[in-house]
Amino acid sequence: MAASLDAPQPQATSYGQPLPLALHRVTGAMNALGTLWILALMVLINVDVAGRNLFAAPLRGVPELVALSIVGIVFLQLADTLHRGRFTRAEVLLGHLQKARPLVADVLHALYHAVGAALMLVILWASWTPLVESVRIREYTGAIGDFQAPVWPIRLITLIGLGVTALCYLLLLAADLRRARSRRRAA
Repeated sequence: MAASLDAPQPQATSYGQPLPLALHRVTGAMNALGTLWILALMVLINVDVAGRNLFAAPLRGVPELVALSIVGIVFLQLADTLHRGRFTRAEVLLGHLQKARPLVADVLHALYHAVGAALMLVILWASWTPLVESVRIREYTGAIGDFQAPVWPIRLITLIGLGVTALCYLLLLAADLRRARSRRRAA
């Protein structure tokens, strides 16, 4: 039985659609924070370079801060990258399947999101102990007497980013399954 021409067609994918719990706003805010962090790093690096070249006096700790910041920025922007559908995927195959066999494409998207959620949860679980240990031993980067920065805030940002990304994967998985069920009923 063919679907009616007047019946609303399901979205091709869940990417870019509003998420339950307004999670898309949270991921967008995390992405914006990561972008502002990048801008601050650019200023810091330029001040360091100017200090080195003009005054032979570099800013202390810039390499350490940059190294820590890269990790923090990646995990802040991870969930929004997923929500917008900008993770690396086999677009040629999925694009073709979306046109020829949309139900199969929905199932593959659901499988992709299930595996992604499982991976994020495993990494989240594995990252908990290093955070606790980092706080316990007061882990820092840098050299005593020169520059020191605590490591635990970046580890915490990593956990938050992993948790939000895992939740985003699970919500996208649920949307994929709803869309597949809708297509199956319409067929």
